[in-house]
Amino acid sequence: MRQKLWRPWLLKPGVFGASLMPLAVLAWQAVTDSLGANPIKEITEQTGLWTLRFVLITLTITPARRLTGWNRLIQLRRMLGLFAFFYGGLHFLTYVWLDQFFVVQEIMADVVARPFITVGFLSFVLLLPLAVTSTTTMIKRLGGTWWQRLHRLVYGIAVGGVVHYLWLVKADVQSPLTYGGLVAILLGYRVWAASRRRRQPVCTPRRQVTLRT
Repeated sequence: MRQKLWRPWLLKPGVFGASLMPLAVLAWQAVTDSLGANPIKEITEQTGLWTLRFVLITLTITPARRLTGWNRLIQLRRMLGLFAFFYGGLHFLTYVWLDQFFVVQEIMADVVARPFITVGFLSFVLLLPLAVTSTTTMIKRLGGTWWQRLHRLVYGIAVGGVVHYLWLVKADVQSPLTYGGLVAILLGYRVWAASRRRRQPVCTPRRQVTLRT
């Protein structure tokens, strides 16, 4: 009985606090001057990695809920998706501010000239409509069907994030390939689940027969 009492109110705050920990660690490293020889590079890499991680965590919610039967997990999906956007925003801000100093011409030239930045920029742009339409009001305005279709953009964002990471590191590809494998598993599960639903026969209610006596 005690577990049922504390879990509902502790789950969301606990996950929210844990989601802020990467930012807290990064801030601590900045304050203690322990970001290494190239602090801007370290901030950019860490915020980018956590963006990709939160996208993957968000994608994990649906299969985890279905496999475990713990439906309360669905309450975390919106918050985790917004944290993906939050860290993506920090990643983008670090690039345009600390790296490019808000010089629009250089930013646009960089986006066009370097493919990994092009893919990363497009992935962040795709995050914007998902963040904007994450509210209950927007879900009602769009309707459930259109909202679900729009939020399938997260699949492209996940793939784009992996490609962005892979093209960035060039030589040491073990880490991005690991994330790519996770994305493949998560998207593969969805393809499998969808095909399984299509194969299931549609059950129609039997006609009720009244026996006359």
